[in-house]
Amino acid sequence: MPALTLEHVNKKFGHATNEVTVLTDVNFEAEAGQVSLVIGPSGSGKSTFLTIAGGIQTPTAGEVRVEDQSLDQLAGKARDAMRLNKIGFILQAYNLIPYLSVKDQFALVDRVKPQGNLTPAELAKLLDQLGIANLTNQYPGELSGGQTQRVAIARALYQNPDIILADEPTAALDSDRVKVVGQLLHDLAKQHHKAIVVVTHDLRLQEFADKTYAIMDGKMTLA
Repeated sequence: MPALTLEHVNKKFGHATNEVTVLTDVNFEAEAGQVSLVIGPSGSGKSTFLTIAGGIQTPTAGEVRVEDQSLDQLAGKARDAMRLNKIGFILQAYNLIPYLSVKDQFALVDRVKPQGNLTPAELAKLLDQLGIANLTNQYPGELSGGQTQRVAIARALYQNPDIILADEPTAALDSDRVKVVGQLLHDLAKQHHKAIVVVTHDLRLQEFADKTYAIMDGKMTLA
């Protein structure tokens, strides 16, 4: 059973003459233990695909299932609980709280989700892998773009989700850091049986992927 499935998903915005089709008949499966890469240029529908896959947006038509549970059947608190416990997001906007230090970003996760997060030792190892162990007392405004991105990656992984959805996680990183993040995601998938989906235009990540999809003008194909 796939960890995440999209079947015949369509997404439209606007109405009548202003209607825009962003996704067209998208079919996709992500398996636990695999990294799935979705490659496409800006404006291809990648981010819309990812937010629909994670239950943030709803499709105009089609179905999204998380571990064979249809998101259509979940509403309100049940859908929020599914996202909190099953899905970790690494978003382009980072979504770090500006008035919280790096270590307090993780403390906030503990308040929202008290159980099932990484242990202190596992978090320390993760921060070291990402090269940000020395930044725990810094605030987001004091970090570079690449540092901020790596903190956002660590915070998403700290929740220890079954499914990790990443939107351009290496956009602000140099080639050496891309390899670190790519290897980390690959190892998480293999060693901890996570389903990892990365949408990106960064071809440097292909060597770490088990499956690669291409998306162009809202249409997805298996590359």
